[in-house]
Amino acid sequence: MSDDRPTAETADATGATVAEPDASAEPDPDHDDGATTTGTADRDELDPADASLVVEDLAKRFGGIDAVDGVSFSVERGTLTGLIGPNGAGKSTTFDLITGVHDPDGGRVTFEGRDVTGYRTAEIADEGLVRTFQIARELEEMTVLENLMLAPRGQSGEKLLNAVTPGLRGRVREEERELRERVWETLELFEIDHLAEEYAGNLSGGQRKLLELARALMVDPSMLLLDEPFAGVNPTLEEKLLDRIHELREGGLTFLLVEHDMNLIMEHCERVIVMHQGQVLAEGPPAEIRSNERVIDAYLGEDV
Repeated sequence: MSDDRPTAETADATGATVAEPDASAEPDPDHDDGATTTGTADRDELDPADASLVVEDLAKRFGGIDAVDGVSFSVERGTLTGLIGPNGAGKSTTFDLITGVHDPDGGRVTFEGRDVTGYRTAEIADEGLVRTFQIARELEEMTVLENLMLAPRGQSGEKLLNAVTPGLRGRVREEERELRERVWETLELFEIDHLAEEYAGNLSGGQRKLLELARALMVDPSMLLLDEPFAGVNPTLEEKLLDRIHELREGGLTFLLVEHDMNLIMEHCERVIVMHQGQVLAEGPPAEIRSNERVIDAYLGEDV
C-alpha cells in the first residue's frame, strides 16, 4: 500500500482552492459574529483527541451536482452517533466516500489518527472501519454459518499452498477450528444460531440485517458505519438489533448510524449530525438538534 495519499485542501463547492481571508481586513460592522450563516453548520465541537473518525471538507460531484459539498464532522470514540437528513441530503454518498466506494473530489478522511483518504474499501476495512449497506449483501447460496466463516480476511486456508502442503495443513485446520468457535459465539450473540445451516437467501429481511451485522463484526472492526440497518425490519427484530448494537458499544465499538426514524435516533444516539443538500447543517446532542430551528426548517416542520 502506498503512503502517498491525497491531502486536504480548503475548497469551495467546485473543489477549487479558496484563498485564506486577509487577517488585516476591516471587520464588517453589519456582520454578527455569533449568527449562523447559510452553509455554516451549527456545531458542538468535539476534542480531536476523542475522535475515532474525522471528516474534513469532503466533496463529491456527479455531473453538475454537488452530492457532498464541504462536509466536516467528527465521531467520538465509543459512541453511537446518528447521521440524519432528508432524502438526497448526501448521507449514503458520504458513507461511500469514507469507506472507499467512491474517491472524493476534495477533503480528507482520518481514522484513528491515520489519513485513509483514497484507500480502497478492503484497505479501510483492514484498518478497522467497516460499513454495512441499506440492502443486505449476504451470499444467498451459502449458509448463514458459511457466510460468517468467509468474512474474516487473511485466513491461512485462502492460500492453496497452505491448504495442500502437509506441514501447513495442521495450522489451517487449527485456525478453522478457532474461527468456527468464534462464528458460533457471534451467531449466539445475534440469536441466529438456530439458522446456522439455513441458506442466507431464505432469510427474512430482518434476519438478513442481523446476518450482515454479524458478518461485519467478524472482520473485527473498531468502528461500524450502519446504513439504514432497520429498514424493512419488524419491531421485534429492530429491538434485538438495537440491543446488540448497545452491547457492542458498551464493549468499546464505535458506531455511525444513518437512519430515517427520528425517534429512534433521538432516543438511542449520544450525538447527532444533520445533513442537508450535501452539507452539514448541525451537529450536537439530540436535545439541541431537536430544538434547532434550521433542522426543523430542513424537515419542513416535521417533528424531530
